[in-house]
Amino acid sequence: MRIGVPKEIKNNEFRVGLTPGSVQELVANGHQLIVEQNCGAAIGFSDDQYRVAGAKILESAQEVFDASEMIVKVKEPQPQECKMLREGQLLFTFLHLAPDPIQTDLLLASGATCVAYETVTDATGALPLLAPMSEVAGRISIQAGAHHLENPQGGSGVLLGGVPGVAPGNVLIIGGGVVGTHAARMAVGLGAQVTILDRSLSRLRELDELFAGRATTRYSTGGAIRECSGNADLVIGAVLIPGAAAPKLLRKEHLETMRPGSVVVDVAIDQGGCFETSKATTYQNPTYVVDGIIHYCVANMPGGVARTSTLALNNATLPFAIELANKGVKAAMARDSHLLNGLNIHQGKLTYQAVGEALGLDYVPATEALNL
Repeated sequence: MRIGVPKEIKNNEFRVGLTPGSVQELVANGHQLIVEQNCGAAIGFSDDQYRVAGAKILESAQEVFDASEMIVKVKEPQPQECKMLREGQLLFTFLHLAPDPIQTDLLLASGATCVAYETVTDATGALPLLAPMSEVAGRISIQAGAHHLENPQGGSGVLLGGVPGVAPGNVLIIGGGVVGTHAARMAVGLGAQVTILDRSLSRLRELDELFAGRATTRYSTGGAIRECSGNADLVIGAVLIPGAAAPKLLRKEHLETMRPGSVVVDVAIDQGGCFETSKATTYQNPTYVVDGIIHYCVANMPGGVARTSTLALNNATLPFAIELANKGVKAAMARDSHLLNGLNIHQGKLTYQAVGEALGLDYVPATEALNL
């Protein structure tokens, strides 16, 4: 199969779909790799490294799309990229369609088959391709929040870890999944007072054992969010419903109870955000203020540490990329129901129910769309 890797064009996005090491593995499986010029230069992957791995280098994204049967990316395709896709082509990347009707319409119109990293599952029901980016984003959320709490950034001037004789800052984490757990690890490591809210009692028990008293766990209710956010210097939104739009849990009225200069970081922004006042931002302009509260809603947080993120993502995605390339979409998905869960769009048909519900669109079950 001819597999193309275009350079990412989203604002301040430096990750790349395949590393030279991943290219080498796919070449060893008998595939042709086509890589856009300088696609990995910003994170230390040179064109020469890709050539040594067996890839052909082309000058433009259009050339890569035109020459490829399968496109491997990181972020959701931007409108100009969606228009480069064609019927019968396979796209393997993050999509996050639920809050994005424009992208959804363009991908449906393209006739391409689109497999989303974020809805591929494993035997436990977890999301193995989303997990490494959730780990990165959870850790970055605390770094970003701590930075923007500083007075020069407009923050309230709170040091999360405090100092002897001065209380540490309070961090509220809404959601105890992968993002929330890694955010808590960072916050606890800094010495902050950490509270984690979740609605799964079994998960709360796991977190209680994991942190052994260094973080407080509470069952998540509207009242708990209201109470805990009022005491928080930093709130992390870490809620995920796979493939679906995130629920709005932190409401505008909650901001009124927070100290001016406090910070909220919405890691769920790729799925529309779990704060009522959230709107997507970029690394170029990462924050805005609502009612005196600093909002950090960068939609590609792992892109800020793109080399680490690319390596972590490739560790997870490469086996699936090889499977798709070796067997083709239909055979690969007939064999692997977890990969089948990643199918969001196939030849003009929406195949993921949660996206259809979020956007008010009809959907066709993936098995039916593929005639499995």
